[in-house]
Amino acid sequence: MRVVIAEDNALLREGLVLLLTSGGHEVAAVASSGPDVLPALLEHRPDAAVLDVRLPPGFRDEGLRAAIAARRELPGLPVLVLSQYVEETYAAELVAGGAAGVGYLLKDRVGRVEEFLEALDRVAAGGTALDPEVVSQLIASRNDPLSALTPREREVLGLMAQGLDNATIATTLFITERSVSKHIGSIFTKLGLPHTDSGHRRVLAVLAYLNS
Repeated sequence: MRVVIAEDNALLREGLVLLLTSGGHEVAAVASSGPDVLPALLEHRPDAAVLDVRLPPGFRDEGLRAAIAARRELPGLPVLVLSQYVEETYAAELVAGGAAGVGYLLKDRVGRVEEFLEALDRVAAGGTALDPEVVSQLIASRNDPLSALTPREREVLGLMAQGLDNATIATTLFITERSVSKHIGSIFTKLGLPHTDSGHRRVLAVLAYLNS
């Protein structure tokens, strides 16, 4: 997999390069400031981009805005965004622009090597990888009818939005797959979403609702 990295912290940037190359991936380019991100992505057209949210010169949301711009120029470009915080507005815009191949992880996840690489692989394959905290804040921004969901249904919804399948959700919550299916059916009913057997389509449906 060819990857472009955008990260201003030299230690983290080099750590990401080492992590990806040791995992068999090729780092096509690295960028350390916001204005450099989009040109690098357009030039190298990577299989995936790993972008920090806050980059020079403003250290606000340059990386996230570059990710949104890149997906406009290169539709379907897989983007995995890293941040210390949840930038709710731009996170919502990123997934609303088409959730296929989108990830948003908090930076402490990068320390969990297997989780990070699995998330990158999932995003590169067109899947979704959202940090539970990101999902929680997007959900919190919608008051009704999400308020009708039970605590367990909210847990299941959060795991669904991360892109996990029924078996993984069941293992995570220590319940049966049949129980997971029942919870998902209840969630879809309460949110007025279509029932579907495709894990990816159901993630898109949930994210579309959260950002509508």
